[in-house]
Amino acid sequence: MKLDRPARRATLAVHVVAAAGWLGLTLGLLALAITAITTDSPAMTEATVRSMKLFADWLVIPLALLTLLSGLVLSLGTPWGLARHRWVYTKFWLTLATTAASVFALRPGVTSAAETIASGSPLVDLSDLVAGPIVSLSAYLFMTVISVLKPWGLTKRGRKHRPTSRNAVDGRGVRQTA
Repeated sequence: MKLDRPARRATLAVHVVAAAGWLGLTLGLLALAITAITTDSPAMTEATVRSMKLFADWLVIPLALLTLLSGLVLSLGTPWGLARHRWVYTKFWLTLATTAASVFALRPGVTSAAETIASGSPLVDLSDLVAGPIVSLSAYLFMTVISVLKPWGLTKRGRKHRPTSRNAVDGRGVRQTA
C-alpha cells in the first residue's frame, strides 16, 4: 500500500502535530510534577496533581495512540517502510514502549497520587510523579532527533529489498554530483 501525495502529506502533518503535542504535554506534566514536589503549599500540590490527572486522563493516551497510528501508516505507506531503515524501526518500538508506559505506568501513577490527595492524605513519595515525565521526555527528544538526522542506514531487510539502479557501474549505483 502506497499513499498518494495528498494523503501522505496529511498523515505526516497529523503525525508531526500529534508527536509535538505529546512532547509538549509531557513537558507540561514534568513542570507540574516539579511544582508539586517543590512547593510547601498543600493546596498547590493538590492543584498540580489534579491538573496532571486531567491531562493524563484526557490527552496523554489519545495523543500517544494518534502518534503511534499515524507513524505506522506513514511507515507502511511510504518508501521508508517499517523495517527498512533502522531509525524508523527504532522510532516505532520506542513509540510503542512509551505508549505502553503511558497506559500502564504514567496514567495509573498520576491517578493514584490524585486519589491519595483527594482522600486528604499527604503524598509520601512525589518523586514517582516526576520519573515518568522525565523518561518520556527523554524518549521523545531522542525520537525527534533521529527523525531529523535519520541515522544508521538500512536494516538487513532494507538492504535485501533495496531497488537496484539500472545504471549501476560497479554495483554501487551512479551518484549525481551536481
